[in-house]
Amino acid sequence: MPSTQQRRRPKNLNLFTIRLPVNAIISIMHRMSGMVLFLILPAMLWALHQSVASEISYLALAGLLNHWLPKTVLVVLSWAFFHHFYAGLRHLAMDVHWMKSLPKARFSSRLVLCLDVLSVTLLAAMIW
Repeated sequence: MPSTQQRRRPKNLNLFTIRLPVNAIISIMHRMSGMVLFLILPAMLWALHQSVASEISYLALAGLLNHWLPKTVLVVLSWAFFHHFYAGLRHLAMDVHWMKSLPKARFSSRLVLCLDVLSVTLLAAMIW
């Protein structure tokens, strides 16, 4: 049975008022980007199949991807890929006890975000 002090403790159930540290945000985004990559996998496999099936289907797929909307979708999906890649490397480095201190973990989180922005910007510049 909980004590009287535990019952009177204030509880904040509104998750939007909690300010998460950058490390937690990067970790949550890593999981979300992995889920997005997993869910988009059938469409990517279909596109790969279409690109190698015949020259006609390749040209049709290339024509489809020349429109601005699929390019925008590819840029968003590239963010998921790059973030999952860089955050995964960060998690691996932390697993081998690199960047264990809080300042180093914060720095590596910010570095992941900077690398995400840089990589997505370079890819967007290349496909447009």
